Amino acid sequence: MNELPLPLMVSSGFLPSGNLVETLIHISNEVLSMEKLPFLQVKNISTMVRRIKILSSLFEEIQETSSTAVLPPSSILCLTELFSVIRKVKLLIGSCKESSSLWNLMQTELISNQFHALMKEMEKALDILPLRLLHVTVDTKEQVVLLHKQAKRADLFIDPREIQKREEILQLMATNNCDKNSKNKGFIDFRRMKDTMRSIGLRSSLDYEEEISKLEAEAEKQAGTGGLIAISNINSLISLISLSKTAILEEHLMIKQNLKQPAPMSARADQSSSCYSVVSDIPDELRCPISLDLMRDPVIIASGHTYDRNSIAQWVNSGHHTCPKSGQRLIHMALIPNYALKSLIHQWCQENNIPITEPTLSPSDSESSSSSKIKKCDKAIDYISATKAATDAVKMTAEFLVGKLATGSPDIQRQAAYELRLLAKTGMDNRRIIAESGAIPFLMTLLSSRDPRIQENAVTALLNLSIHENNKILIMSAGVIDSLIEVLQCGKTMEARENAAAAIFSLSVIDEYKVIIGARTRAIPALVGLLEEGTTAGKKDAAIALFNLAVYDANRPSIVLAGAIPLLINLLMDDKAGITDDALAVLALVLGCNEGLQALRKSRILVPLLVDLLRFGSSKGKDHSITLLLGLCKDSGEEVAGKLLMNPRSIPSLQSLAADGSLRARRKADALLRLLNRCCSQSQ
Repeated sequence: MNELPLPLMVSSGFLPSGNLVETLIHISNEVLSMEKLPFLQVKNISTMVRRIKILSSLFEEIQETSSTAVLPPSSILCLTELFSVIRKVKLLIGSCKESSSLWNLMQTELISNQFHALMKEMEKALDILPLRLLHVTVDTKEQVVLLHKQAKRADLFIDPREIQKREEILQLMATNNCDKNSKNKGFIDFRRMKDTMRSIGLRSSLDYEEEISKLEAEAEKQAGTGGLIAISNINSLISLISLSKTAILEEHLMIKQNLKQPAPMSARADQSSSCYSVVSDIPDELRCPISLDLMRDPVIIASGHTYDRNSIAQWVNSGHHTCPKSGQRLIHMALIPNYALKSLIHQWCQENNIPITEPTLSPSDSESSSSSKIKKCDKAIDYISATKAATDAVKMTAEFLVGKLATGSPDIQRQAAYELRLLAKTGMDNRRIIAESGAIPFLMTLLSSRDPRIQENAVTALLNLSIHENNKILIMSAGVIDSLIEVLQCGKTMEARENAAAAIFSLSVIDEYKVIIGARTRAIPALVGLLEEGTTAGKKDAAIALFNLAVYDANRPSIVLAGAIPLLINLLMDDKAGITDDALAVLALVLGCNEGLQALRKSRILVPLLVDLLRFGSSKGKDHSITLLLGLCKDSGEEVAGKLLMNPRSIPSLQSLAADGSLRARRKADALLRLLNRCCSQSQ
């Protein structure tokens, strides 16, 4: 993508202030109402749109007061600059929407730099905004001030997921070019190619055709500028996407051919039997109890037993209202997809090189099905725990998966752990049933696996199970906590480490376990390590886990000695982390021990940060900030009180909180104001 041309600047000499503000509101609304935003540059676009939304509120308030108050010249200059920036943003987002997704992916650094440059232009425009001269509300002023600060601290953001997608595309391009030269087309992973294309918004045949047209237009544009290397890369992309489109069309044609002449049910059963006759060792768990063949679309009926959809549909359509296996009368005729078993069937077929196709119903079957009581479930409807029969189905699936954890190969264990992870995510009854099936000890064993995916699935499954109150007791009784701490400290992947922290947070909700976990010498240092190294979500999990542990007084000195305080103070300045309130909550607790109090008083940047948070923080953030300031100033805190008195923003902020804060915050703000008044009188 080329650099965007600079839009014409709007001069205040040509556009009256009223028209300027009206134009700003109009162009801001155009940006905010843009539909079908691109699949790429998602964070940069959403950040920019969010900031323009704040500015739009400012413009609307200026418009309301402009009829009674004259805008100062410096504000007209600032608004003119902001018009230029917002117009460039609109053009850049529009260019991302209209141009080739693949070519944008190749140019991801360049486009990210353009968004960053526009953010810096917005910052420079806000530098000259005379906010105190404008007649706008206090809330709007605070939002604009905060926006200005964020724009100043904004760093260039290049999405690592887009870099990874680009690497996958480049690998596919290289393979495609190599295959062309060797006349061998057998090395391209079409499933991987299709998934990659879907991730950037290419899903249908029409999407592929539009993308090819956009690439051809980009090639013409590059030809005009002499970009021979770029043209070569674009041609390679066109070749790759044409190949992907052809593969998808062939897949659709095969499906249509299979649908053209549907055979009777008995004929299809015979074909199915012949297809799998070469394999005599189909596990009994994967066979349909009616046809005794491998199930292609396993569904659970009201009795809790699983059958192949076609077989059980034929059974019910012939007038039966009972379970073929148990003879139990069916209280409803819904067919519930058994996704866990279906996934295991697909995996078994892949391991044994057996093709498996999705079953289809003939038109007559469909009509009969609609006239009967069977309802075809196109969406995943959660029937689990609705009846005892469904609960039995979950129990059967859980026991089957636990058996695979115990005796399966590493690949089987990986898949079974993943299925349990998903099953444990869907409801409290599922979590109870999985634990009762004996999954916890086997999942604990897998925490020490050398396979990163097995470890990740096992720790996440335990996290999901720990949400159930009784499972917390089972997990702690099984001795899982030491293995969780080991994963937290040196897990194979960052996701495994972060989910281990989340599991420890979940377990530490119980007071008794705060003591047990805090007594493990590696637990708190490992959480503090994640506070420094983790992703945004990981830092939040670590901070909340530390907060839970800090509720128990004896754990607070350990948190201080592990070096948490400097990291937590730094997180107060990190807008990207988004865990200001969590960090403040931990600091407010460790203030209660002498080690924490002394460490906090030594910080040079904490007091100014807390004063700013009194003004711009959330309601919880203000409560924690006033708690910290009051605690730091009490009991020989004259030095901190002196810093507060020297800060010109502290007294107005405290007075504002004393008037408008929560009941707890008002009480503490009044106490701190009285304390500062005494300090001031004593010093005089």
